[in-house]
Amino acid sequence: MNTQNSTRPLRAAAAIRGGQAGRRHITRAGVIRRQLDQIAPGVAVVCMVPVTTAGAHGTHVMLLNDLAQPIAVGDAEAHRAAGRLLRHAFPAARDTAHDYYVQSGCMVDATPAAPAALGTDTAPVTL
Repeated sequence: MNTQNSTRPLRAAAAIRGGQAGRRHITRAGVIRRQLDQIAPGVAVVCMVPVTTAGAHGTHVMLLNDLAQPIAVGDAEAHRAAGRLLRHAFPAARDTAHDYYVQSGCMVDATPAAPAALGTDTAPVTL
């Protein structure tokens, strides 16, 4: 009884799709890295924090170097350009705080949260 294993072609197809996704990620991260280097040379992390001022919604963008120090750019246009670039590249990352790491090309959720061991998630709300 020679039965053929039917999962082998499925694994091969999944491996091919995974390789293609990896190449797309590397290409996209390289393009964003080059554009951020043109906007503000030396940027390593872009922090995006949504803010509301007098009912108007906006995003505060901080450009940091490798030592997590703010990059002194002469005008606010570089911050706006970096924010527009990342909002265009990652449209779903608009309503929570995010950090974009230029070296790895990863957008990470930066919403502050307390550790679960503190029990603040189950504490009663007092006003």
